Amino acid sequence: MITLLNGQARIVCDRREFLRIGGGLAAAGFVLPDCTMAADDVPLTGTAKSCILVYLLGGPPHLDTFDLKPDAPAEIRGPFRPISTSVTGVQICEHLPRLAAMMQKFTIVRSVNHPNSNHTPMIYYTLTGYHTELPAQDNDIRPPQRTDFPHTGAVLSRFKRFEAETNLPGYLAIPELAIRSSIAGEYKRARTPLRGGAAGFLGPRFDALAVNGEPGTREAVPTLALPDGVSAQRFEERTTILSLLDKGEPPAASTDGFHAVRKRAVVLTGAANSGSRQVFSLDGEPAQVRERYGRHRFGQTLLLARRLSEVGVPMIAVHFNEMTQCDGWDTHSKNFEACQSELFPFLDQSLSALLEDLDQRDRLDETLVICMGEFGRTPKIN
Repeated sequence: MITLLNGQARIVCDRREFLRIGGGLAAAGFVLPDCTMAADDVPLTGTAKSCILVYLLGGPPHLDTFDLKPDAPAEIRGPFRPISTSVTGVQICEHLPRLAAMMQKFTIVRSVNHPNSNHTPMIYYTLTGYHTELPAQDNDIRPPQRTDFPHTGAVLSRFKRFEAETNLPGYLAIPELAIRSSIAGEYKRARTPLRGGAAGFLGPRFDALAVNGEPGTREAVPTLALPDGVSAQRFEERTTILSLLDKGEPPAASTDGFHAVRKRAVVLTGAANSGSRQVFSLDGEPAQVRERYGRHRFGQTLLLARRLSEVGVPMIAVHFNEMTQCDGWDTHSKNFEACQSELFPFLDQSLSALLEDLDQRDRLDETLVICMGEFGRTPKIN
């Protein structure tokens, strides 16, 4: 039936009736989500206050992680075997035992697909919801444009207006979306920002605050580091002088965006360098917690993401980059070697730690954790 909710028309029917009339599961989940609810249990709002997006840059192989095909030919199924999980009838990869043991805490979505297998256009598409001008062109490494569609995090930052309640912006990227790179060796590349990671036409005010340094250190956000020779006290004095100057003529409307960004930068720089308010520090975390997440960059990044979600940051986007020796999740001929030696151990340890930690803190119901990439792998390794 059609009903009004908050002044908007909604289609509401029970699940069985919707499937009977031919809606289908995929449509039920993505096209008409209201149709999957009974009329008496339609929520006014969701329960999530923050979203932690774990974006596995490069193409995580779905056939080797959460959607194994054990009955397929050997050249398709690969060497990894499925194991049972805590949910009866659901199996995932044998190299993800910790995640398998807590399957009841998350859901696997296996119905998402797209015919495009080009990395950069699909990164843009999956993070913004829109195609690039040339979706068939791969290796489009142009920097972000102000005409781009915004990253989902920028949209949340724009409409949730979290920064009005705190010094932090509504969208943090750990690190910023950039060309895939390893921490050292043949796959280490210069950091070059990619389209799809910024606020685009929403403007610079809603761009991500990039946590590009080592998570948990004072240098985590290089753009907030004080110049050589400028102490925290001297910075505070400069801030006072700036505030006095700003008491003069009000800024013109055309410069409102600049003044808003500058004000946020001043506040964040002071907070990041204050001895008592180090926003991005992990020093207060118990050693056993840091060990559980993993003493590698991915683990400490997810721990920082949890801390930021606790203060209500709407979007913490973890773009898996500069975290491994291998070429991230773009594995190709080294797929099984890279997955077993680095990628799967990192993912199993750190993602399970995040979900477990949120659950133990009674925050899992109000924190949406999404783990995805731009696509999976082809049936046969290329």
